[in-house]
This record gives sequence, structure tokens and C-alpha cells, in this order.
Amino acid sequence: MVPDRHTLYEACVQSPPEMTLMLRAIHGEDPKLLGEDFAGTAALSRHWIANVEGGEAVAVDIDAETLEVAGAHQSLRTVVGDVHKVADKVDCLFVGNFSIGYLHSRDELIGYLSHARQRLNKNGVFVCDTYGGETAFIRGNSARDVKLGNGLVCKYLWEQREADPITGMVTNAIHFRVFDGDEAIADMPDAFIYRWRLWSLPELRDAMLQVGFVATDIYSSLPDAVDDEGNAYAEPITDPDWLGDSFIVCVAGRTAKP
Repeated sequence: MVPDRHTLYEACVQSPPEMTLMLRAIHGEDPKLLGEDFAGTAALSRHWIANVEGGEAVAVDIDAETLEVAGAHQSLRTVVGDVHKVADKVDCLFVGNFSIGYLHSRDELIGYLSHARQRLNKNGVFVCDTYGGETAFIRGNSARDVKLGNGLVCKYLWEQREADPITGMVTNAIHFRVFDGDEAIADMPDAFIYRWRLWSLPELRDAMLQVGFVATDIYSSLPDAVDDEGNAYAEPITDPDWLGDSFIVCVAGRTAKP
């Protein structure tokens, strides 16, 4: 059976185990309540409740069909609707897969971050991921093969189709082709298409501080280290040389000084 586009997206794009560790490391204590905005299939939320002792999650997305893929799970609340209208309090609030770019204007960004700040419990953190560097506004694509099991392999192609450094707007597309050995058994061009505002790191940090976060930091999108007990460590990036020429990072806003 050929996997659908949502299953392929989870396999090729997302890393819930690593992100769960990363969020807990960024928080620095023992967060239990996760909010996942622009959640898609709520893959992170599902992994969180299954692997964090006492963990609960609230996953929000405007696309009912996509969020329905998450199914029903104890300790997971799924909300089909506007991320600005959900009031559930959380310890960590995450916006992944570059979805912060759905907010196209500064007013939209400020409005959302202000709401996100209000949802956080004491010592809570807001985290979003983004990309940047010298290739951020260059059109092109990158491909890699992802093993799916049962002998199937997905060729995953990320395409930056349009990029305007004057407006900060980009159009990105994801394409999948599934192989069983040498035979292509599924071809999904334009499986997902995104029209985003690519916010810079200073823009995101300034906006977070404007709405009341008391500190902001930049982190790698993966933990720096994981000990034998499965506890992750993450150190803020303070030297621009650590970023490299092109990068994917997490931007964190804190409700209290670390």
C-alpha cells in the first residue's frame, strides 16, 4: 500500500522524538503541557503524550482533514480552528515546520505572539523554527532519499520556487516520489505548497520582546547532546559562526529569565 502524503510528510520532514527532547531542554525544567500551533497531523503532540510522563498536549490547526489524521488519544486535545482563539495554558508552545511564516505582516506576527505569550504558564517558553543564511532567498531545490520500511523508499524534494528578498515572501513546495526497488509506484508533485513570509532572526526576537517575553535565544534545531538517561542538553547560539552559511534554527521566547 502506498503511503498518503501526510504519512510521507511525517516520515520525510518531521522528527518528533528529537523535537520533544529539544523543547524540554530549552524549557530547562520538567514541562508537561505542550501546545502545538499550526499542528498539521499533530505528530509532535502524539509523540509528546506517549513519551513524557504525565504529558498532555493541545494541537491546533485550521485544516480539519489534516488534523483528523491525528486520531483520538487520551491526554491530547485537537482543535480545528484559529490559533489566535485557543486559550489553553501550556508550558511549551511550539510552532514548527516554518509555520510562523503563515503570519505575513508585522501586525499579524505581533498579534499572534502576544496571544502566545498569554497562553504560557509560569516559566513557560514559546519556540518556533525558521531558516536563513546565504541561500534563504535563492530559488532551487534539494533532494534526499528516506527509507519507509517494507522495502519502500521515498525521494523527498524540497523546492524554493519563488523568493523575494525585498518583501521577504517565499513560495516553497514539497514533492514525493515513492519507489519499490527500482519501480516508481507513486508520484506526488506539489504534495504541499506554502506561501510564507520568511522572518529574520532579529525580527522574530524583537517582536517577542515587544509583546512581553523577557528573554529570547537562538538554538539549533536538534539537541546538542543526549545523556544515557535520555535527557537532552541545548546551548543557546551566541556566535554567528556557529550558524554556518545556511541554517535551520529554533527561536525561543521566555516568560522568565533562565
